[in-house]
Amino acid sequence: MDADKEGFLRSETSLIQTMGRAARNINGTVILYCENITGSIRRAVKETNRRRKIQLEYNCKYQIIPKTITKPVEEFAIINNISDFEDFSTINEERGKYLSQSNLWLLIKSLEKEMKQAAKNLDFERAALLRDEIRRLKKEKTLFGEIK
Repeated sequence: MDADKEGFLRSETSLIQTMGRAARNINGTVILYCENITGSIRRAVKETNRRRKIQLEYNCKYQIIPKTITKPVEEFAIINNISDFEDFSTINEERGKYLSQSNLWLLIKSLEKEMKQAAKNLDFERAALLRDEIRRLKKEKTLFGEIK
């Protein structure tokens, strides 16, 4: 990380969060590449060292040996039907209106636009669900054949 570039992702808070994330792993290491030590870097390192000192004292007092936690990979719930999620039930209700190939194409284009907007807004779960619905609609046969 170019740590000496001041800004949103290089603020004191962001640097502390990044350092804290690395500290959660027993082998975690933070390397800050910089030509100049900025005020944000100085304050973040000072705060991190202060917190580290408190943690070490606590660990010694209660004889705690730090270790990285290991959790089993849990199965994620897969939403097979887009109507199970948020406002997408209206898509299934409105599907009857989109029987012609041109109307189905318009629905797909509308969903693609919404998917791109969701991705732009970093709502990746919604974008993925929209993508899946678009794929399903493209495969769906209409009175005029298959949409490709």
